[in-house]
Amino acid sequence: MLARDVAPGLLRPLAALARARRLHLLLSGQGRDALALRAGLHLPDRRAAAGILPLLLARRGARPPLLSVAAHGRAGIARARRLRADLVILSPVFPTASHPDAPALGLLRWAALARRAGRPVVALGGLTSCNSRRLPGLGRLSGHVGAAGWAAIGGLA
Repeated sequence: MLARDVAPGLLRPLAALARARRLHLLLSGQGRDALALRAGLHLPDRRAAAGILPLLLARRGARPPLLSVAAHGRAGIARARRLRADLVILSPVFPTASHPDAPALGLLRWAALARRAGRPVVALGGLTSCNSRRLPGLGRLSGHVGAAGWAAIGGLA
C-alpha cells in the first residue's frame, strides 16, 4: 500500500490498518515518518523527499525497511539500482488521466527499461484490468523480467 500526501494524523491509524491486514505500507517521500511507523519508503522521481538518510542507514540492519523508487526513464532506473531499491514503479505505461502531460512509455520501451532495472518492477499509468494483460511477463518474479505487478490510480474505479 503506497500512501502519498496523507494527513499526519492519519499515518498511525493507516500503519495499524496495514499491519492488521498484513500489507506493506510505503510512505511517499517521508523517511523519518516511515522509520517511526516501521513502514517502508517510496522515493518519488519528480518530488522532493525528506529525511531519507536515516531510513537508508536502517536498510543496513537485520530487518531493513522496504524501499521503492519511482522511475519514468533511464535515470530513475539507474537511481533505483544505485540505492538497491526493493521495487521500481515504472510509469506511465500508457497515457493517463492523472498525469495528462506525461509522455507514455509504451509497452516496448517499458519492457526495455524493466529489463534494465535488475529488480522487481511494477507497472503504473493508464492501466486497466483489460490492458494490464498486455504487460510482458506479468507475475514472473524470478529473474525480474517483465512486470512483477501493476498498480492503478483511477483505472480500477
